[in-house]
Amino acid sequence: MCMTDVVIAWVDGDDPAHKRKKAQYLTGKNETKFDDVAGAMRYRSTGEIYYCVASVLRYAPWVRKIYIVTDSQDPHVDEFVAHNFPDNTIPIELVDHKVLFRGYEQYLPTFNSLAISTMLWRIPGISDSFLYFNDDVFLASPATEDMWFEGDKTRIYADRFPALWARLLRWGKHLGKKHKVFGHKDPMLNSADILHSSYFFLFPHAPVPMRRTWYERFYAEHPDLLDRNIRHRFREPSQFSAPTLFYVSAHRTGQLEVRSPKGTTCFFKPSMEKRETYMERKIAEAEANKYLKFGCINSLGETTEEAQQMFKEWITKKLDIQLL
Repeated sequence: MCMTDVVIAWVDGDDPAHKRKKAQYLTGKNETKFDDVAGAMRYRSTGEIYYCVASVLRYAPWVRKIYIVTDSQDPHVDEFVAHNFPDNTIPIELVDHKVLFRGYEQYLPTFNSLAISTMLWRIPGISDSFLYFNDDVFLASPATEDMWFEGDKTRIYADRFPALWARLLRWGKHLGKKHKVFGHKDPMLNSADILHSSYFFLFPHAPVPMRRTWYERFYAEHPDLLDRNIRHRFREPSQFSAPTLFYVSAHRTGQLEVRSPKGTTCFFKPSMEKRETYMERKIAEAEANKYLKFGCINSLGETTEEAQQMFKEWITKKLDIQLL
């Protein structure tokens, strides 16, 4: 019997109520200019949640339950699922931030994915093993539970990355810059520093395996770290990656298996500058990759209508779905 859940973090940044709420907490320090802090791209939704949910239902029908984490919003996936998966038996439940942050309501509202991912293990009734998806991540081929979990072993697709090298890259990236970009590796490096580790695992934009009981124990012993990571309403350079804390710790105890991520993920990041050939080329690469397991469509709303349509036609055909 499968005991793995899926958790999807979702926000509709174009919702006027969400925009008003976020505006109340901006400090006037140009947060919205930077996509790594509070830029519009970080919160924009162009239907990615439907591809994400559909990919789980199509390629991982063994999943026990799907939780969609939101801030007083509803992506209304019920009608979509009923139309495309009339025989679906996987429950789908909305979980509000207020549920995640019960006892820590002083830190709400939050617009910070690092803070939210720190609290996912607190979803009532969630299984010990669960997969965390951002809403722009999707499965790209049939998946099995043991791709990530088997007994007390957790499997990840990642590269071991030296903390010293990451620190040097951070220094070079920030040299002479007024705005010090907080990128994909930075919270991972912060986690390695917390654990006094000389390495971390650089994982791609793909499903992230997590263990509820590990986080229960860790934060019971280090409540200061939990508080430190969730108090920021927007992403902040001192924050750490909750998955990385788990991975480094589990690796030390022999409970983590690390597999190469090479060829497993297609990462789409279209932009106006790449509009002529980018989407067509990336789709061709994905179609030719027989080892492809996961996909991520980042910033789809930032590209042209033509490129968006090209991606939508490809993904709906791949998942055998219709958008309503």
